[in-house]
Amino acid sequence: MDFTSVLEPVDIFITPPHPCCAGAHQADSGSAVAPVANAGINSRIMFERYTEKARRVIFFARYEASQYGSTYIDTEHILLALLREDRVLMRHLHLDFAGEIRDEIDKVVRRGERVSTSVEMPLSADSKKILQRAAEEADRLADRHIDTQHILLGILRVEKSLAAKLLLAKGAKADTIRLQVAQGAASARASTKPSDATPITWVGTGAVTTGALTTLDQFLGLLKRGAADQLAGFFDHKGQFIDSSGKRWIGRAEIERGAETLLAPFAKKNASFRLEDTTAGPSHTFVASVLWEFAAASVDRSKSVLRMSLVLAWADEQWTIVLLQVTPVTLS
Repeated sequence: MDFTSVLEPVDIFITPPHPCCAGAHQADSGSAVAPVANAGINSRIMFERYTEKARRVIFFARYEASQYGSTYIDTEHILLALLREDRVLMRHLHLDFAGEIRDEIDKVVRRGERVSTSVEMPLSADSKKILQRAAEEADRLADRHIDTQHILLGILRVEKSLAAKLLLAKGAKADTIRLQVAQGAASARASTKPSDATPITWVGTGAVTTGALTTLDQFLGLLKRGAADQLAGFFDHKGQFIDSSGKRWIGRAEIERGAETLLAPFAKKNASFRLEDTTAGPSHTFVASVLWEFAAASVDRSKSVLRMSLVLAWADEQWTIVLLQVTPVTLS
């Protein structure tokens, strides 16, 4: 399948809010959200209807474009951002192919010199269409806010775009996904209490443990394989990483910048891990302890062991890591 196409950028400039600051403008609170377009340049695209997760997709699309050295945000950048931001949605729809899709993109998109994240960046014509179609999908489903599922449907409706072709090649169908989204929304509304708008998501601790363990298993698997570029997405936007020396990284963006250095040791051939303990905590939290052993490089040296303690929390319909701390273990 030919994924190559060149799109002319349009004059809409995106300077997205940092995902760590997006919580200050909760879309589902009914309050207005400042537009991400710079005033005085072109502010026709406003993001007041976007949920926090959807706004983070736009932020990460801007980041992906800068990493590829692109001078504008194209559809594949939005797709990569969506795969990064809402793994739960993509897994539910059997579209969790972040690594494979990035490989396909790398085959047809030449990486250039990285662009500073402070530089204003326009949307391509097809990216603009995706956001327009996302709004239409939210209206069609009678949803007040535009969320990640609407962006996904928006991508699929721009069928000639690289992002849509990649998803279609994986079996994605807009009509099927639209039906699943509608059924999911109806189910959520049916399971809410009359006096409380929060869906009843979990019953007992068994479901909590299963969901958290699935996320933990995926994180550890990617960590061992050395997929540093995909690991920051597992952290909450205010998550923290504390390394074995006690140094602290705060926020998903900061963790992402240091991911390659922080996480590289766990991908080495001499590294192995085992799950030491897990506990389902209060208020939909989950605590896990993982022991990492690093085989000695020579016979005259002993192996080293690190304990990785993780706290996961359920928020925005997914499990995210709110704290990861690495501490040395003294061998007797």
